[in-house]
Amino acid sequence: MEANISSEFDVIVVGSGISGGWAVKEFTEKGFKTLLIERGRMVKHVKDYPTAMMDPWAFEHRGQKTQRDYQENKLISKHYAYGEATRHFYVNDAEQAYIQEKPFDWIRGYQLGGKSLLWARQTQRWSDFEFEAPSRFNYSIDWPIRYKDLAPWYSHVERFVGIAGNRDGIVNMPDSEVVGAFEMNRVERYIADAIDSHYLDRKAIIGRCANLVALKETQRQQGRTQCMARSLCERGCPFGAYFSSNASTIPYAEKTGNLTICTDSIVESVIYDEQLGRAVGVQVVDAHTMKRSQYRAKVIFLNAATLNSNLILLNSRSNRFPNGLGNDSGLLGRFITFHNYRGRITAEIKGFEDSYYYGRRPTQVFIPAFRNIHAKADSFKGSYLIAYSAVRDGWGRALPEEGLGHAFKDALLEPGPWKVSMMMQGEVLPIYENHVRLSSDQVDKYGMPQLITSIGYTDNDVAMMEDFFSEGGQMLEKAGCINIEKLDQHIAFGRQPGLEVHDVGGVRMGHDPNNSLLNAHNQMHHCKNVFVTDGACMTSIGNQNPSLTFMALTARAVDYAADQLKNGSIS
Repeated sequence: MEANISSEFDVIVVGSGISGGWAVKEFTEKGFKTLLIERGRMVKHVKDYPTAMMDPWAFEHRGQKTQRDYQENKLISKHYAYGEATRHFYVNDAEQAYIQEKPFDWIRGYQLGGKSLLWARQTQRWSDFEFEAPSRFNYSIDWPIRYKDLAPWYSHVERFVGIAGNRDGIVNMPDSEVVGAFEMNRVERYIADAIDSHYLDRKAIIGRCANLVALKETQRQQGRTQCMARSLCERGCPFGAYFSSNASTIPYAEKTGNLTICTDSIVESVIYDEQLGRAVGVQVVDAHTMKRSQYRAKVIFLNAATLNSNLILLNSRSNRFPNGLGNDSGLLGRFITFHNYRGRITAEIKGFEDSYYYGRRPTQVFIPAFRNIHAKADSFKGSYLIAYSAVRDGWGRALPEEGLGHAFKDALLEPGPWKVSMMMQGEVLPIYENHVRLSSDQVDKYGMPQLITSIGYTDNDVAMMEDFFSEGGQMLEKAGCINIEKLDQHIAFGRQPGLEVHDVGGVRMGHDPNNSLLNAHNQMHHCKNVFVTDGACMTSIGNQNPSLTFMALTARAVDYAADQLKNGSIS
């Protein structure tokens, strides 16, 4: 549905992914007329998931990446979930050109729902160990909030989303509101018990994820049903069993009658009125006709995903803000960070050849961070968590060459060996040098300045990886694993920053307008009716998956902005 250009809205939300979906849900439920602008196409829940129920043999290439994918989409095809069954939810490389001053894989999904159709759904709360870490360990700036500020909003979000997991009692990964939990298989449980018996500072838990292992009434009211453990989530879930904007927040907002959706509209800039001293709307480019138009509102929420929110603000220039909206500090686009996925460990384990498991559980086993939590590590700053899984190793047995059909399925049930895979998710420190900026002479196909990415690894990331190799290897060895192999994926496979799709920063929160862009409520210090609540707002990245924190920050910021609108502080 297209918006009436002459209409005035209470709120404009730019971007329809994880955080944008929450923004429109919260605003419309509070009675505000809200315009949701999405640069990509319309995608309706269930109706527009064309491959969701297709069998492997129904695909021409059995769902795999093709030579054409590798040739035409060298960048986007690197992502683990990209393939014949999912490519329609990814941005082709030619759609939005950008300049890699340092190698950075920018993974994007432009459609209603954004990357909420593609995310890995892992949901862990932050604790004060994360919010206080920058000041405690002397990197970056202090967060302007603490866990107590966000805890009720975590609960608010989790009760609506439906989180699978247990209440584990871990101080640096606070318990979530959960609907039930997936189970570890026998080998994973054995390794978890071995870790528990050998260490006092760490505990292996089943991953917390936004998949409905069970339902409560809140999810039933959304029309969602239980997870089938198919692990085909990135095709779009016709059951609504994993949380996405399409299945949950956007339909909820539509029911209020207060939501207008405008797709195929690329926000070029935020319009700042010099006389009024505030933003008055946004300028958009029609993705098909290239026509430019404007929408106006009292409040603007930027949720275009980290790099695009930075791009929009950098491109929002005026006499008052010649270097980008709200950029008096000159730090807009700086301190971009991401997660360190470089380290991986593989191993084998004997003695469980008679065991099997059923289904394709949508989460792994996690070991919450234990380094740089209670005491400082000598060799690096920041923290990392560990995830591992154990699977039956099909390569260790004689299986039918066809790889399909009854014989293949029956062979998989025969006794056989197990493989263990372990990965790190490490905190990359925010540094000034890691940044994005606009090109002064190159534009994309829509006439917008191309974004330049200058983001890379540091020696701290390597030192953290080496610590993971040491600690992870020891844990697997104590559990009886053999043939333990350690792999630096950056060296072995050329894995670059960005591929983890956890990029954050550039419009960071802080106490002081001289070293931050946003206050404690995600409100721009120097443009009070503009808020940023996607990954761009993050001061640091911690070690946990970030999306749950985006959602909680968004719901909290909307509550604050709504009060500001009602009392006339924003008009």
